[in-house]
Amino acid sequence: MDLQPEELQFLSTADILKESTSIPKRSPKTFYLITLTLVFPLSFAILAHALFTHPLLSQISTPSDQHASQWTKLLLFQFCYLIFLFAFSLLSTAAVVFTVASLYTSKPVSFASTLSAIPSVFKRLFITYLWVSLTMIVYNVVFVAFLVLLLVAVDTQNPVLFFFAMIVIFLLYLVVHVYITALWHLASVVSVLEPLFGFAAMKKSYELLKGRTRMAAVLVFGYLAICGTINGIFGAVVVHGGDNYGLFTRIVVGGFLVGTLVIVNLVGLLVQSVFYYVCKSYHHQGIDKSALYDHLGGYLGEYVPLKSSIQLENMDV
Repeated sequence: MDLQPEELQFLSTADILKESTSIPKRSPKTFYLITLTLVFPLSFAILAHALFTHPLLSQISTPSDQHASQWTKLLLFQFCYLIFLFAFSLLSTAAVVFTVASLYTSKPVSFASTLSAIPSVFKRLFITYLWVSLTMIVYNVVFVAFLVLLLVAVDTQNPVLFFFAMIVIFLLYLVVHVYITALWHLASVVSVLEPLFGFAAMKKSYELLKGRTRMAAVLVFGYLAICGTINGIFGAVVVHGGDNYGLFTRIVVGGFLVGTLVIVNLVGLLVQSVFYYVCKSYHHQGIDKSALYDHLGGYLGEYVPLKSSIQLENMDV
C-alpha cells in the first residue's frame, strides 16, 4: 500500500492493521527469523509461565513443612522469568522497529544486519524502559492505594466510598494504564528512530500522541484484550483443565494459543512502528528518508549525524 505523506494522517485503525500485516511480505526471511528467535520465545514464556508457577502455588497453599523451600523456588523462578521477559521484549522491539525502518528507507535488510544493530538499540530502549518503569511504579502505588480503599469500604460497608473506589480503579485501568502502555510503545519506537531516549523519548511520545490518543487507546486496548483472552483460555484449558480435558486436547489447544500469541505480538510490534509514522504525519513532522537511513547506519558503525531539519517527503508506506 503506497500512501502519500498527506494521506498518512487519515489512516483508520483498519488501514494501520492492513499495512502492518503486509510489511513482513517485503522481507519474509528476515521476519521469519525474528519471529522464530525472538517473538516465539517471548510468547511461549508468557503462556508457559503459569504451567510452572501453578504447581508451586498449589504446594504452598497446602499444609507442609517445605513452604520455605517452595517460596524460594517460586521467587527465583519469578525473578528469572521477569529478566527473560524484559530482555526478549526489548530485543523483539529493537529488531522489528529497526527492520521496518530499514525497509521504509530502502536500506538493505537481513537478519544479520538486524542482529548487529540490536546492541546499540537495546541500550537506548533499556534507558527508556527504566523511565517508563518509574512511571508504572507511581501508577501501581496509586492503584494499590485505591484497592486498599476499596477493601476498607467493603469492611465498613460504606456504599459511597465503595462506589468512588470502584470508579477510580476502573478509570485507572482503562484510561491511565492503557495510556501509559501507548506512551511506552511509542517511546520505544522514538528511541530507535530518533536521537532521543529515556525521558526525552517519553516527552516526544507524549507530544506525538496528541490528537491520536483515541486511536492509540483502541489499538492498545484491543491488543491487551486479545492477549488477556488468550491467557484466560490457556489458563482454563491447559493449566487448570486437567480434570476436564485430555492431554492431547491440552497440547493441541496450548500449541494453537502459543502460535496465536506469536502472531498477535508480531503484529503488535509492527503496528507500533506504523503508528509512529501516522503520528509524525498528523503533526507534520515527517522523516526524511536519507536522514533516517544515516541514523540507522549509526547502529551498524556507519553513523552520519542526523539532519536537524526533518521533513516527510516521498515516504512510501
